[in-house]
Amino acid sequence: MKLNKIFACLLVASAAWQGGYAQETKRNITLEETINLARAQSVNAAVALNQLKAAYWEYRTFRADLLPEVNFSAKLPGYYKSYSSYQLDDGSYTFVRNNYMQMNGELSISQNIWFTGGTLSLNTSLDFLKQLEGDKYNRFMSIPIALTLNQPIFGVNHIKWSRRIEPVRYEEAKAAFLSATEEVAMTAINHFFNLLMSKESVNVAKQNLANAEKLYEVALAKRQMGQISENDLLQLELNKLNAQSTLTDSESSLKNNMFQLRSFLALDESEDLEPVLPGTVPEVMVHYDDALDKALSNNSFAKNIRRRQLEADYEVARAKGNLRQITLFAQVGYTGTADNLDMAYSGLKDNQIVEVGFKIPILDWGKRRGQVKVAESNREVV
Repeated sequence: MKLNKIFACLLVASAAWQGGYAQETKRNITLEETINLARAQSVNAAVALNQLKAAYWEYRTFRADLLPEVNFSAKLPGYYKSYSSYQLDDGSYTFVRNNYMQMNGELSISQNIWFTGGTLSLNTSLDFLKQLEGDKYNRFMSIPIALTLNQPIFGVNHIKWSRRIEPVRYEEAKAAFLSATEEVAMTAINHFFNLLMSKESVNVAKQNLANAEKLYEVALAKRQMGQISENDLLQLELNKLNAQSTLTDSESSLKNNMFQLRSFLALDESEDLEPVLPGTVPEVMVHYDDALDKALSNNSFAKNIRRRQLEADYEVARAKGNLRQITLFAQVGYTGTADNLDMAYSGLKDNQIVEVGFKIPILDWGKRRGQVKVAESNREVV
């Protein structure tokens, strides 16, 4: 029996402690504070900021493509011990055994040429080969300097189009961020005043219920004295029940609006927000010409249209460039080979390579022409 009493006391104490811990704390919040919190820690603001960051790094990546790029590539010592086919002088094949170690390294500086769409690079490399069987020897091959040009001909210049599209895309992203920030503020203002109106509705509903209860109590007394009919008494009772129902609906709406504002501002559930009615309404004069200028300069819609037009033009140019593909590859420099490293850089010889490759479709059943027509139609739509 004593154990049951002790257990019951513990349960009551635990419930009282939890109730006190979960009790909501009052917090007065102004309209300006609501807007600042929404811009600083709401999910919508975080999404807008990260979208702007992504656009910024895309723009930085585009700008980096216009700058020289330095690369170092190497193959660590590779060991090869295997058989490979070898063609003899009479045309027959045999297998020879290989047992060697090879390594190489290359340092290059490349630069995209935006006005032609090609790539110009300056590189130097060194190869080392060590034979491990038979006549064991070491062999070096050096390319002290080589200048390489890789130039598409009659194709679309991707870099040139990027120089036109990417700045517009970044400006669009910045304008979209400003618009998103203002939308966050507007949403916060709506939640703030919805909560404020809900609290006023609850107060009005409580007052109406109190009035209805007083009228019903007076009506009960008058009914006992026979001064009013039973029908009037029932009507006043119905009014009281309607007032109770209105109060319940108002309290439910208050809880819903409180939850929406707290969730939007990322506030703790234990905070009971008390919106403070602004004391003054700022006077704002808006002129049509100023509004139009701001819309044209800051709104993302105009920049979005311009970007889509440029992208449509780019798709047409790319489709036309795919009708034929011709590429020029040229390399000039010096090379040397020797059994030791020092001699590999002396007695250098010319090293020139010039290649022109092309791909022209002879029969593709109108596929590429169709792609051009599709791109042109899409451009007309934009």
